[in-house]
Amino acid sequence: MAKAIPKDKTLNSSQKTVISLVTPIYNESRHLERFLKMIDALPIEPSKELVFIDDSSKDNSYEILSKFPFKSKVLIHKQEKNQGKGAALRKGFELASGEILIVQDADFEYDMEEIQKLIDPVIAGKADVVYGSRFRKEGHQVHRTFHYLINRILTLLSNILSGMYVSDMETCYKVFKSVIIKNINLESNRFGFEPEVTAKLARLKLRVQEHPISYYPRNYLEGKKITWKDGVAALRHIFYFNLFANKKRFYKDTMPEQFIPKDSNWL
Repeated sequence: MAKAIPKDKTLNSSQKTVISLVTPIYNESRHLERFLKMIDALPIEPSKELVFIDDSSKDNSYEILSKFPFKSKVLIHKQEKNQGKGAALRKGFELASGEILIVQDADFEYDMEEIQKLIDPVIAGKADVVYGSRFRKEGHQVHRTFHYLINRILTLLSNILSGMYVSDMETCYKVFKSVIIKNINLESNRFGFEPEVTAKLARLKLRVQEHPISYYPRNYLEGKKITWKDGVAALRHIFYFNLFANKKRFYKDTMPEQFIPKDSNWL
């Protein structure tokens, strides 16, 4: 690592912190307008920016996005061709201007009213990264057995190989200081983003928290896109990024030195 900047200065208490909600969009037209109304009206303190990446939708999702009368600060980008959620997030992180970034799916599986409690530890200077966990609280929500078991198995393998324990590696709600996520070289184009980013975060010197969140799974008729093939791909990504990938390429030279372990052999 070279040319590391001295300190993370992104959260300046004298300025108003901007929270960027980065949302990939792909063929969500059936419920997109209702989703946009909800997220546009969502109160986020101190302030929010909505970043939408349309992943070359085949329906009229992009038209709905383009014509929606947003009251929030908004940035909309259309991918020239469909590349997958990971590629859309990579572009969204690049374009987002907020000091704190959070991943948001364009559906109603997660309760966006819970975003504030996830970003508060970062704003307060108590965390650098926060994962929302679907498995860390008692509740009446019944998970689909297949998806539940696959998520738990993938999370367990990720924990063992990365050395960073989380209860829900595959969760959508992940909060990052922008200076961290913008300085990670992300490669996965589809749903491999989850194990990849977890493996790369695990090698840094970070304060990571997990907080319970609600979860309301939708079915395939409602637009769910992840399949068993993505589960197999996630398994491959877990082994690749934790055991075989060239770790010298994980991060950019501008990663703040405070997040780099002092051990010279950390890569």
